Amino acid sequence: MSSSACINDCLPGILSPDAVPFTPMSQENRVELGSVAATGVQFNRCASKLRSLRAGNPANLKTELNILFDQLISENYTSDVVVLCRQEVCTLLVHVTRLVPLSQEHLVVKLCQLTHHLLNQLQVVVDEQTLDVCMCYAVQALGVCNPWTHSEILLALSTLVYGNGPHCHRHLGALLGDDGILRLYSDPSHPDMELRRAALTCLANLCLSVPGQASLEEPYRSVCFKVFLQTLQSPQPPDADPLLYCMMVQGAVKGLQASLSGGKWRFGGSEELGALLAVLKRFMFHGCPGVCVEWLSVLYPAPLPQYETCCPKPPQPPRDPPAQTKTSANKKRKSKGRGRKAGEEEEVEREVRPGPPGGGRTWPKTPGLPPSPAVVSSLASFWKMSSSDSEFSDPEGAAHSKLRLYHSRVRQGVLLCLLTVVKAVDRRTLYGYWSSFIPDTPIGGPPPLTLLTIVLKDPSPKVRTCALQVLSALLEGSRQFLGVAEDLAPPRTSYTPFSFSMATTVRELHRSLSLALLAESSPHTLTQVVKCLAHLVGNAPYNRLRPGLLSPLWRQIRPYLRHRDVNVRVSVLTLYGALVSAQAPLPEIQLLLTQPHTPPPQDTALSWRQEEESRVPWLLQLCVSLVTQPRDDQSDSEGPGGGASVLEPSPVRLEALQVLAHLVRGYFPLCQVCLCELGGVSARCLRETDPSVQLHGAKLLEELGTGIIQQYRSESSQPESCRVPIQQVVQFWVEVLSGPLNGALQSQQHPTLQTSACDTLSSILPQAFTELPERSQTLCITVLLGLTFSDNSLVKAAAVRALGVYILFPCLREDVMFVADTANAILTALDDRSPNVRAKAAWSLGNLTDTLIVNMGCLGEVFQEELSDMLVLQMVQSATKASTDKDRVKSNAVRALGNLLHFLSLGQLTRPVFQRPLEEAISALVTTVQSEATMKVRWNACYALGNAFRNPALPLDSASWSASAFSALCSVVISCQNFKVRIKSAAALSVPASRRCYGDAERFGCVWRSLLTALEHSEETRDFLEYRYCSALRHTLTHSLTHLLQLSQSHDMPALGASLQTEEGRGFRGHLVKYLRGGGGGVDLSLSLRPQRTMKHVNVTHW
Repeated sequence: MSSSACINDCLPGILSPDAVPFTPMSQENRVELGSVAATGVQFNRCASKLRSLRAGNPANLKTELNILFDQLISENYTSDVVVLCRQEVCTLLVHVTRLVPLSQEHLVVKLCQLTHHLLNQLQVVVDEQTLDVCMCYAVQALGVCNPWTHSEILLALSTLVYGNGPHCHRHLGALLGDDGILRLYSDPSHPDMELRRAALTCLANLCLSVPGQASLEEPYRSVCFKVFLQTLQSPQPPDADPLLYCMMVQGAVKGLQASLSGGKWRFGGSEELGALLAVLKRFMFHGCPGVCVEWLSVLYPAPLPQYETCCPKPPQPPRDPPAQTKTSANKKRKSKGRGRKAGEEEEVEREVRPGPPGGGRTWPKTPGLPPSPAVVSSLASFWKMSSSDSEFSDPEGAAHSKLRLYHSRVRQGVLLCLLTVVKAVDRRTLYGYWSSFIPDTPIGGPPPLTLLTIVLKDPSPKVRTCALQVLSALLEGSRQFLGVAEDLAPPRTSYTPFSFSMATTVRELHRSLSLALLAESSPHTLTQVVKCLAHLVGNAPYNRLRPGLLSPLWRQIRPYLRHRDVNVRVSVLTLYGALVSAQAPLPEIQLLLTQPHTPPPQDTALSWRQEEESRVPWLLQLCVSLVTQPRDDQSDSEGPGGGASVLEPSPVRLEALQVLAHLVRGYFPLCQVCLCELGGVSARCLRETDPSVQLHGAKLLEELGTGIIQQYRSESSQPESCRVPIQQVVQFWVEVLSGPLNGALQSQQHPTLQTSACDTLSSILPQAFTELPERSQTLCITVLLGLTFSDNSLVKAAAVRALGVYILFPCLREDVMFVADTANAILTALDDRSPNVRAKAAWSLGNLTDTLIVNMGCLGEVFQEELSDMLVLQMVQSATKASTDKDRVKSNAVRALGNLLHFLSLGQLTRPVFQRPLEEAISALVTTVQSEATMKVRWNACYALGNAFRNPALPLDSASWSASAFSALCSVVISCQNFKVRIKSAAALSVPASRRCYGDAERFGCVWRSLLTALEHSEETRDFLEYRYCSALRHTLTHSLTHLLQLSQSHDMPALGASLQTEEGRGFRGHLVKYLRGGGGGVDLSLSLRPQRTMKHVNVTHW
């Protein structure tokens, strides 16, 4: 073998000119790597010596253990290069517990220090065997050793139980029982604060749940919760070290958070929840100078005015005033500290919020408007006490800075715990406590202390960020609660309605968050402010509020669109998306969209007004430029390598595309002038390689198609002259279908993109699809039929749904071949294992059967004869089978069954092959009507039975299943709690057009009595919301009874007469008079029953 071959074999790869040049390791890195390697060697050497020791060794065992423990404790194991096997650590800990007797307390302490050091730095969670051995040792040590060792023992114990709470069941009684050691040391009456803190840390780590594992079992979890709550409720001892007290509070707060995060939590009544919220609110302001409040022990879920009563500020300065900014010399002097102390001081300096000294609380008097710069300056100086540089010496200043840091950590931890409470408690329960955390406009006196107080005035940006996260969690999903807000009517002087109070709360939220937006300097906190505003805008009912709230916010956030921080820009675009989505179209937003970017000169005002109607919304132009144009400068968070030709970062472009989609959805008339340009933007996005950009480009196309469809709906208020012309729509879709959308439809490696492309095809206007070239129509149909056989369930569901849309197109529904191909594809998807695919297939089958009914009315028996009988039979059988599926599938399956039973011809019904499927289909509908399914499913089942009754070929008078069908409808019309279901069942009972269909006199009388009973009890309901349907229910019942009277024959009169003599019958006469005087609710009475003849029937039967 040649020498060159040997060299090549030794090389790890082939070098190329483009390879990164070799850089030799610096001396510093070599030293660090050598020290890390030495750490692993040192551990293995010491561990080997320890394993070689035995408890029966000579007297020098104590000395050997001291030396080895000191060597192991002195090493640093935090480097990622140090990799120690978990089993090695566990084996070592188990062995050393056998070497150290409990009588050697100094060795016990060092063993505990070693346990904490190894497990904490190596992030090791011990196995159950090691846990059991070490916990037995620690519990025995707590009972035998002197108290001076207990803090170290508890520290090791807290490290051992971290994330291992469910595995400590053998020792929970000794730790958390009535006389348990942790219960003893964590008691608020215990004098040793350090032991209390260590015991609370143990309890918190016990409650900590690891994902995928069970949490701490009851009742020990509740015991820990009560200990944490009692700790926070107990007052601070007067002689306690403030730093140690802060650490103890932090341990209790973390324990509360761990308890609430470990699965579902049930509070012991509203008192316990109110006590927890009260203590969390108190510690939200822990360590804040100038806050002197008499806090309540319990918050109650009542809209009371203000829980807090502020007392006058004491004349003497507070005990721990925050230090002012020092000179640069002092800063340099402080930074010379080493270790943890220096890091803490640097964190304090980073967290102190810049602002002018002096000042106090200043609240602007105009709600809903952005404040002036003077107001912002005064707000930034809250909780800052002016002091000269000579007021504190350097050691005193360092101590005060450290105390401020610990106070801010307490507030931060409390807010994170409150965030956990908000996520764990039902929203409807939390609504009663909103007044304690979210203010309305302050009326006289000092403002209440709420989350917004922290957002505006806390000096720590981390604390402000946590408060904003809690506020966002409260606002998220609060549309139902905030939806009652309204202040359009003039205010009343006698009392304040709840709706007006909620409107005031919304305005105060706008005002306070606008203040925070102007005053904030931290980019991360600024991002949270904007996100919180987006949650507010997404849930507040601006169509019920006086205009003027959104305009200041719209203009205020506009400069942040060019902020150097990417996250800020993304959050601002999210807020704009929420603004254009809020109850769209809002007149206020519509006006803001049409306003120019800059006001025109005075001499061109007239020309500007003439051009305003045709102006493109500036937000649309901005988003298009963000997606397509290169960025002219580079932000701080983009990193190096940016240039003038570099596009915006991907998050900004994606958010801009979402704003475009929201804008098109809510304000399409303003965007339709840019239809071709927006189509070009979508095409450009689809040509890119980033799947996320392609996906949002496809979604924008779908919104454009949906906006065009909305314009052409019959119920649209858009004038025909203002719609997009059909020829322009056709040209738009021709360009789209000949562009990169085909590639997206065939992108098998990105199924989500394929799904969105299928949804785009389903948004083609039916009138435009008719005029598309035949090649384009064939392309759409062929692609969708092919994608129904995709291996991905999302793609298959979207393709089946799109076919369900196409089957309703006038140019396709009469094509028997297309109907047959679509039916086969739907039936195949209806047997898919994915519930989502089956649900979409059932919906499409319902649409297809709707088309069958339309074709039967338009084309008559010709279409029925052309459609294969076996295909119709397969649809009946598949729909019957689907009616036993989940409710999502069942609701449309029964709708399809009703249409199919209506569609069956006499020739098909007489064939033996149809007899059993027919009986099974009727039985499935009857079972669904009588089942405990959702009301939507039962409503569809009643509708389906009524639809089936419309088929004159069905033998309703003689079929064995006829009695059960009528009986089910009669039962539902009387007993169902949902009035809409009762309305539909009553309507179904009035569908048969001849007396023969109702069977004999007994069945006819049963139907009559059921309707009469339902009319008598038409106002009885347990749900107050059902009362809005009372009038419609009475109208439908009266119409059905009148229909029966018209069809009644002489042999039916005795039963009808007997029923009319009852109280129910007398009530029917009154309803009948109202029904006839009202014109029969729009029914043509000449076709059904004349009023005189109706009254004659009633009088005759009554006689």
